[in-house]
Amino acid sequence: MPSARSILAQLIAILVASHGVAANPSTVGRPGVDADLLAVGRLYHRPDQPIEATLALRGRRQAPELGFDLVLLDEEGSILDQTSGIRAGNHDLGRLLPVLLDLERVARVQVIAEGHPIGTPIVVEPLLNPAPIRTVRETGPDGTRSTRIIGFGDELLRPDDESDRRALDSLRDSPDWNPGDPTARSGFRVYPDRDVVMNTDFGELRIQLAPESAPNTAWNFRRLVENGFYDQTTFHRIVHFDRTGERFVIQGGDPSGTGHGGPGYRLPFERSELPHDLGVLSMARSDDPDSAGSQFFICLSRAGTARLDGQYCSFGWATSGAEAIARIADVEVEDAAQGRPTHPPVIDRAVLVPAEPMFPGVPRSRSRITTWWTPVSADSDEGRRPR
Repeated sequence: MPSARSILAQLIAILVASHGVAANPSTVGRPGVDADLLAVGRLYHRPDQPIEATLALRGRRQAPELGFDLVLLDEEGSILDQTSGIRAGNHDLGRLLPVLLDLERVARVQVIAEGHPIGTPIVVEPLLNPAPIRTVRETGPDGTRSTRIIGFGDELLRPDDESDRRALDSLRDSPDWNPGDPTARSGFRVYPDRDVVMNTDFGELRIQLAPESAPNTAWNFRRLVENGFYDQTTFHRIVHFDRTGERFVIQGGDPSGTGHGGPGYRLPFERSELPHDLGVLSMARSDDPDSAGSQFFICLSRAGTARLDGQYCSFGWATSGAEAIARIADVEVEDAAQGRPTHPPVIDRAVLVPAEPMFPGVPRSRSRITTWWTPVSADSDEGRRPR
């Protein structure tokens, strides 16, 4: 019977064949193959500036006779633009891939050599003004008042909901109505793609960031990781199950360990269409949508966290470490109301590592974990989860 790895390699080969790009099974699962072959000299670029990048051969014994190819890919792996015959040296990505200059969402530039994707992709993020958040105040069954997000600008999250439609019309008639700033292209943020590896005392997990869903939130998390913010912090809140009995979340990112700490600033809420599903990362916050900072949570099931869609900002997912997540999610909790664990699991260190090459035709989301980890045997020492 073929192994899971060989089946994945065959699937990738089938998916990318229609784009004329051959899959290289030897690169599947290997982080940082050839690392940053394509490097950018600066982070920010104005609309009228060239997006200068250097294609370096570092360590490669020979270059393809016909040069390298560059492809511009969206998050689904669709080719938005491409060019061929590129040699090592300095290049203007905007000139080589003109579609890049009109991007509305994050895309990635991938180097192709002899039909194989090589090196870490370059993330290209257009800098665009966000639409204002539309919210309403509601009273829950227990009398608690809370803020609910109903839409952004003139667009509702639930366009068929008549009560939300009336609420938006009421907001529009208010003297405090904010129509939002005119859309302006301020340029691009361009940088090498990176994953996050978290080493915890329950095992390692790898996180793939999704700036295409929430660019500023993903960038904030990346910068905090890069500067050691999460080292020696804990998962201070563990909610085994929600009110309906479904797996819920594990939460970390607070240096104080109290559930009230953060990085010393507040992060504006971003709209994200990434569903809250098993292994998906999202920002924790208080009732104010613009109150996130550094605290994040990892979803433990779609059934338990689907109601968070549109209300919290999801920005990445775990690609490995299902066992570590499950073990953290099952630790003993001394205060069920607060989700306070008896012995909070520790993030020993969180680091950035080069992202793997991106294959045309293969959605990025295919890499995320999709099944809950269960022990081989509930009665064996190997399978028993720490409590």
